[in-house]
Amino acid sequence: MRAIASSVRLARAPAVGRRGALDGRRAIARRASEGATGARVDGDDDDDDVVESASDADGTTTTTATTTATIVEAPASMPVDAKESATPIAVDGAYELRQRTTPKRFAVADGELGNVLTASAGIPLRLTSGLACHGYGAKIVDGEAPAGTYTLWSGSGRRVEETSDVAKFPKPEKTLKLYQFQGCPFCRKVREAIVSLDLDVEIYPTPKDGPEYRPYVREVGGRAQFPYLVDENTGKSMYESDDIISYLYETYGPGKANITPLLTNPFTSITAGFAMLPRLGKGSAYKPSKKPENMQPIVFYGYEASPFCVLVSEKLCELELPYLMRNCGRGSPKRQELFEKRGTFQVPYIEDPNFGVAMFESADIVAYLQETYGA
Repeated sequence: MRAIASSVRLARAPAVGRRGALDGRRAIARRASEGATGARVDGDDDDDDVVESASDADGTTTTTATTTATIVEAPASMPVDAKESATPIAVDGAYELRQRTTPKRFAVADGELGNVLTASAGIPLRLTSGLACHGYGAKIVDGEAPAGTYTLWSGSGRRVEETSDVAKFPKPEKTLKLYQFQGCPFCRKVREAIVSLDLDVEIYPTPKDGPEYRPYVREVGGRAQFPYLVDENTGKSMYESDDIISYLYETYGPGKANITPLLTNPFTSITAGFAMLPRLGKGSAYKPSKKPENMQPIVFYGYEASPFCVLVSEKLCELELPYLMRNCGRGSPKRQELFEKRGTFQVPYIEDPNFGVAMFESADIVAYLQETYGA
């Protein structure tokens, strides 16, 4: 696959002193070498009373191609030691595309069928929530897709044209920050909402017994309850999934009166919980990891309803790895962005600025994360 130049907005991992003093610093760049749910389902969001198991994955990778991105500094909000680091990261955003298997849309890797099936439980329970952007529509029109244009299908002189309302909505100047963990149904509701609004959000995972972000939320917010949203554009920080969803729709969407019904009905938290039950708590409990100092968030293209993306999100959460979630549900302009970047659209897709690695395929990504960051 040929490399295509593009720009991706990355957020540098900020620093917070042990006494709560915020100190943002730019990481030092140089070229990289070679590189369930136990949550309660009731009227409140999840807190410290959640402990579940997690899982590992193995695999190998090979080098095939490169692409480019831009690394920029973001405001401080994450607890890491206040020391400079010589962590290898992508210089000028150069990424190696590594793959063990050839990317294939909707194909299941050998030995992964059980994981994919259990991760698909949310599809019949949550329907289109977490799948498509607000106002999504699709129709067949005359004319095949022009070269270099993403489309769901094109052939025989016709193509599928997808639209949504997200281009009309205001976007935050500073990236939103969400502290959450994968196995929490209340967190899932918020993740579905940010897909609907096509928001990019920095995710700081808070698995049970995680040493960094869960204690940090307890320190700054007063309790280890999740999800917890921080919006530095307005100075707002808040708990409670329903409050967060209302705030996001009012501030960055069509208004809280137009919240997608699947996010507000009385059974939302129940169905969100049942959707994760087959995963037996994966993405809820911390597994020891070795993160570089001043870690850059991993860039993750995906969306909540994809079972393949679920598997990657679980591993990121278990290892407590921060990531920039570039949501690209149906109707998202970021589908065209990724198509231009790689000549195809397929998720999950990650770019790791800490080691200059880019990768498709959920099984390969999970193996890479475990091998690179697992302790």
